[in-house]
Amino acid sequence: MLAPFRRYVRCTSCARCTLRGNESGAGVRARGAGVLIGVLAGAGIMVSLMQTLVVPLVPSLPRLLHTTSAGASWVVTATLLTAAVTTPVLGRLGDMFGKRRIMLACAGSVAVGSVVCALSSTLAPVIIGRALQGAGIALIPLGISLMRDVVPGDRLGSGLAFMSSSLGVGGALGLPASAAIAEAFGWHALFWTAAGLAAVFALLIRSVVPESSVQVPGRIDVVGVLGLAAGLAAYLLGVSKGGEWGWGSATTLSMFAIAVVVLLAWGWWELRVQSPVLDLRTSARRPVLFTNLTGVGVGLAMYAMNLLSPQLLQLPEETGYGLHFGLLEAGLWMVPAGLVMMALSQVAARMTAARGAKFSLLTGIGIIAAGNALAQAVLGHAWGVLLFTVSVSAGVAFAYAAMPTLIMQSVDPTQTAAANGLNTLSRSLGTSTASAIIGAVLGQLTVTIGGVGYPSETGVRVTLAIGVGAALLAFAVGSLIPRPLTGGTARSEAHSPREKNRDRGVAR
Repeated sequence: MLAPFRRYVRCTSCARCTLRGNESGAGVRARGAGVLIGVLAGAGIMVSLMQTLVVPLVPSLPRLLHTTSAGASWVVTATLLTAAVTTPVLGRLGDMFGKRRIMLACAGSVAVGSVVCALSSTLAPVIIGRALQGAGIALIPLGISLMRDVVPGDRLGSGLAFMSSSLGVGGALGLPASAAIAEAFGWHALFWTAAGLAAVFALLIRSVVPESSVQVPGRIDVVGVLGLAAGLAAYLLGVSKGGEWGWGSATTLSMFAIAVVVLLAWGWWELRVQSPVLDLRTSARRPVLFTNLTGVGVGLAMYAMNLLSPQLLQLPEETGYGLHFGLLEAGLWMVPAGLVMMALSQVAARMTAARGAKFSLLTGIGIIAAGNALAQAVLGHAWGVLLFTVSVSAGVAFAYAAMPTLIMQSVDPTQTAAANGLNTLSRSLGTSTASAIIGAVLGQLTVTIGGVGYPSETGVRVTLAIGVGAALLAFAVGSLIPRPLTGGTARSEAHSPREKNRDRGVAR
């Protein structure tokens, strides 16, 4: 079954990339590759829209859902938390049962969650629906991995860049799109639109996308799934509620302690089970480990922009930085960021081909840091917010396009969905952590205007500083990523001697 995928050659579009697309003839033809890439990238944009779908509504959620600001924050955090937990799990299931099949399940989860939210006007069902939407994020690493299996080598680099950047493109375009729809048709229309998009892309995936022949049978690691979910949930609960409970309180410290104990026990289990939900030995290889750690920092730095930009545009001028734009006008000011990210994904692919994925990654992180720093000087101006969002989005385009290449240069083709799922988890963990930390900062540093509390200018500047710090830390970690080997799909230590001899034989 795996024989057609054992013979790979170096990508013809670059001299540095060690990725190899399908050269066996078993994949799609070049003419159909463009359609396939377009459908997968469009589906990726669709599921990533869910991360920022309700961000423009954050100031109004307490009123709309009859809850407190702390309760309303879970409408955002639930999606990010579910994405973080389910992405590596669904990636593993894709490697086991077929990537296309699990992608259809992801689209179905988004559709069902959207309908639940569209039919609800209270907090609990909306949180449930948003959690179901978050499970759709796994479609992106599954799509990236499927491309490696079926897309011709000369189209693989640009396809990977476009698909990977869809996580950021969808997040950026989701802000103006949701603002426009909510203002014109009401907030429930957001979720009906999301349900319709999910249904359309489910049909397109079923019609256009072939199933990969690269599958590895195994058992579902139920203990591993539950352990990962419990550990991440405890960690994010402590981070998100630490400001409310007190960072030194027994409850907050207990959450962090539970997270440490559970995740350590989970790691012990994963190293001993035959079919782990995450292969920690593969994840510990330097290229994979440092790329994923870098992804956490990039996700954190990026989400500072996603969370701040609508507030900078919408909050009252009396705050000292707000522009008091309407929902639709604020959304239109954020459109260029998404367009820039989409356009630069192909530039990033060419840079990766010419200079290597690590160079593209570090370039993108540097731009993200510069964008967050520059925003400190241009608060209170619409053009300043535009410059802020466009520059950070440009950096994200380069960084997100490079990371899957770095990952897939270091893992076996039979592990790509799980490995890319872990990379997407790292980015989601960064955005989830950012949502909790920045929400706590902005909730603590407030100013009262007309009896209503708003984030203070100090809170905004602290948030921007967090974005800069996260980007600089990501740059430092990314600098430690070793150069890829000149051949093979994975580092040599990933294989047993028998596998090495087999690979040498087919390479000839």
